[in-house]
Amino acid sequence: MPFCKQKCSYCNFHFSTSLNLKNEMISAMAKEIKMRQNELENKTLKSLYFGGGTPSLLKVDDLKFLIDEVLKHYTFDENIEITLEANPDDLSQNFLKELSKTEFNRLSIGTQSFYEPDLKMMNRAHNSAEAESSIKRAQDFGFENLSIDLIYGSPTSNMEIWKQNLQKTIELEVPHISSYALTVEPKTALHQWVLTNKISEPNESEQNEEFYFMSGFLKENGFQHYEISNFAKPGFHSKHNSAYWNYNEYLGIGPSAHSYNGNNKRSWNVANNQKYIQEISQNKLALETEILSEKEQFNEMLMIGLRTSLGVDFLKLKEKFTEEFLEKSQTTIQQKLNDGFLILDNNYLKIPEKHWFLADGIASDLFLV
Repeated sequence: MPFCKQKCSYCNFHFSTSLNLKNEMISAMAKEIKMRQNELENKTLKSLYFGGGTPSLLKVDDLKFLIDEVLKHYTFDENIEITLEANPDDLSQNFLKELSKTEFNRLSIGTQSFYEPDLKMMNRAHNSAEAESSIKRAQDFGFENLSIDLIYGSPTSNMEIWKQNLQKTIELEVPHISSYALTVEPKTALHQWVLTNKISEPNESEQNEEFYFMSGFLKENGFQHYEISNFAKPGFHSKHNSAYWNYNEYLGIGPSAHSYNGNNKRSWNVANNQKYIQEISQNKLALETEILSEKEQFNEMLMIGLRTSLGVDFLKLKEKFTEEFLEKSQTTIQQKLNDGFLILDNNYLKIPEKHWFLADGIASDLFLV
């Protein structure tokens, strides 16, 4: 859902701060769902995720309309997870009351921090009081399956403040946390501030310390660190994100949304709201497609799998790729095993947790080019 109230200083996702095209967008997305109803092999959905942008900017009736459109073409698994990404300032009593009457059973709240200077630097639309009260309100309306986003390594923060953010999360009894290091993306306000010395660049060694503190602290408090950026209490793992990490098929609806057929085909919708609406209105899909080469499939499996606690299924690699093909990567894998950057555990290739902060670099060293 490509709309936001305002632009966060660090964000380079596709969205618009104007809601002028909201109704046309919802109609176009409903039409795209119908146009692509036969793309998923499995017509029983295990997860449905409303992301963005900020889907909580919509009225509950609009969100319910889109769920009903999905139900015209698919059935829901009895244990389906239906998530709404929401900003704290949108989670009013009225909104939550209406939302609790729908099929939504999980909220992913863009908290980012409970510390006011962090929120101001990030240009978030909510303040620290709303960060806390929105979680309590959601719980009061029966949303126990909650996830919050937290950002660490901000120049406005330090280890002490980070510890307080994590402690607050424990006190609020949030069962799932997605946490990311602040990164400076091109063409963002944050990038401009760093270039003009208005703010210092995030310090990677401090981020490294904060990452490992978080991992240890959350595990002590009953969380499982199941993907580099994700922590869950038992029974609260994100079904939707886990499907990405297990290379399952998925269908993305709306501008800039991505899809994958579970094998070798990826597609992505145009990142332009007007163009998306226009193409769909002419009964055309507004997307580009690529067929992944064997090398690209191999590299993706490594990149995604090595970010998880489970790792990469070695038997699945052997099943999918020829022995001759896998031999190309054998020397590098063996070297990483010898150096302790990889371990082989019950036929799963994984990165030891002490090296998780370096996971993307370790994975890319194994890529076939």
